[in-house]
Amino acid sequence: MTKSFKNLWDQFLFRDKGIVPTKRLLVLILALSCVMVLLTWTGLSWPLIIATNGAILLLSLVDLTFSPKRKELQVHRVMDEEMERGIENEASLVIRNASEKGMKIRVIDHFPQSFSQPFPLKKEILGHEEARITYTFQAAQRGDYTLPHLHIRYRSRIGLWEKQMRVDQIKNVRVIPDLTESRNFLEDAQRFLLYEGTRLKKRQVGTGEFSKIRSYVVGDDIRKINWRQTAKVQNLMTNEYEPEHGKFITLLIDCGRMMGVELEENNRLEKSLEAAVTVATAALKRGDYVAVLAFSKHVHVYVPPAKGMAHMQTILKEIYHLKVEGYESNYTAVFQHLQKVQNRRSLLLLFSDVSTFLYEEAALHYLQRLRRSHLFLMIGIEDRVIDSQIRRKPEDVQTTLVKTMAQKHVLDKKQELKKWERQGLQMIEAPEEELATAAVSHYINIMNRGLL
Repeated sequence: MTKSFKNLWDQFLFRDKGIVPTKRLLVLILALSCVMVLLTWTGLSWPLIIATNGAILLLSLVDLTFSPKRKELQVHRVMDEEMERGIENEASLVIRNASEKGMKIRVIDHFPQSFSQPFPLKKEILGHEEARITYTFQAAQRGDYTLPHLHIRYRSRIGLWEKQMRVDQIKNVRVIPDLTESRNFLEDAQRFLLYEGTRLKKRQVGTGEFSKIRSYVVGDDIRKINWRQTAKVQNLMTNEYEPEHGKFITLLIDCGRMMGVELEENNRLEKSLEAAVTVATAALKRGDYVAVLAFSKHVHVYVPPAKGMAHMQTILKEIYHLKVEGYESNYTAVFQHLQKVQNRRSLLLLFSDVSTFLYEEAALHYLQRLRRSHLFLMIGIEDRVIDSQIRRKPEDVQTTLVKTMAQKHVLDKKQELKKWERQGLQMIEAPEEELATAAVSHYINIMNRGLL
């Protein structure tokens, strides 16, 4: 097939080029055909009807001369290279019409299936005009994506034919975890000091470095009142202390099979990533060193400890592409790796499935060794299915049996948790929507109490 013939064939099939009849033209021809058919009762011949329709169709092609040529259009996509999962992102198309002829344009971007599709975008553009079309979309899954090209159709004001074209504009974008909880912490850290309605225990008196003198508020420790300053300003004043900074925090993120369990919104891994990023934000903001280790059957990602908010970008670049693996998690290999790379005493914060981890006897052996130089805390997501079965009323034999099995599962879990707690290894579970809050609250509590 020669190149010229292939181009004609592509135009016939409307492959990213060529012309397409609009609904207006089709309705016009259909209405004219109906009139001609009715005129056949007056003796009008069928060859004349066909010839008339053909002539009108050919005359309609004059409409193409009233629309700009393809080379007179310039289209440019403006979009951030990094966006958050599930958050509305804004992008825009800049369209420049270099001809004197106006047009009505429709644009479809070649988005991945996991992106929302706000297309087609429509705009009427005058001659020698530059227009901008702004639109919003969401990315449902993290990872790397490539946007290859734009599909465009435009027509003149008469609107009988549409020209179509493809504009190749390769754009590589990266979808990172949702950082809403991290922003909430930076805006209002006090909200993360509350969990299950109970204020966390305050820092021990005399620990940390003196920060400043401020006005006394209800709830402050009366032992910290600065009586000398109070006498000077005739207003109750108190000393404020900051806990020691420069501690080491190691975030362990499980990517094994059980982390793929679907929740009301996404899965366990997605929620754990968001919670881990929020803890990292809190720790870096307070001046601590943060390391991240992601694993399943083996270690996938290890980010060495560093401090400063700039380190957050390093963490995000390493973990944004993590996916659930179809393997059971190898906790033993992870703890062995930790013994090699983490020599400084640190808080090991593990995001995983508590029910699975409880029965890892080999992991208990290695954690007992790690506990000599590290502080361990595991955070998981509550199983709402089990909780709902426990709260069900025993209406018949089947529901009674299911309720009994759920209660036995909870009792067995509590016994196992007590065994781990006797070894000094703490594990907690939180609702999926409060996972980040719980993780940050326990981290701050540990820091304020000077346990590390």
